[in-house]
Amino acid sequence: MQPIKIPGRVDDPPHMLLWSADELAPMLLGLTFGIFIGQALICTIAGFLVTSAYRKFRDNSPDGYFLHMLYAAGFIPPKGRSMINPFIKRLFP
Repeated sequence: MQPIKIPGRVDDPPHMLLWSADELAPMLLGLTFGIFIGQALICTIAGFLVTSAYRKFRDNSPDGYFLHMLYAAGFIPPKGRSMINPFIKRLFP
């Protein structure tokens, strides 16, 4: 069994049992959705599989890589008022 990492800093994510908050969210969402449709066990297992895939992805990627992918795909809006298209080669006045 692998040792559990206990947060040592203030900015570490909160932990519940063995999972951090971002790992626990898919399981809890699967559980609540499964309760509504009457398939709690199946949806919780699906949430656990999503959590294990996310954990493998997060451990093999640098910090902030997932947020960068969401931003590049357009799921996170830019904070500025406008944004120049990065594929434009020349800007005309």
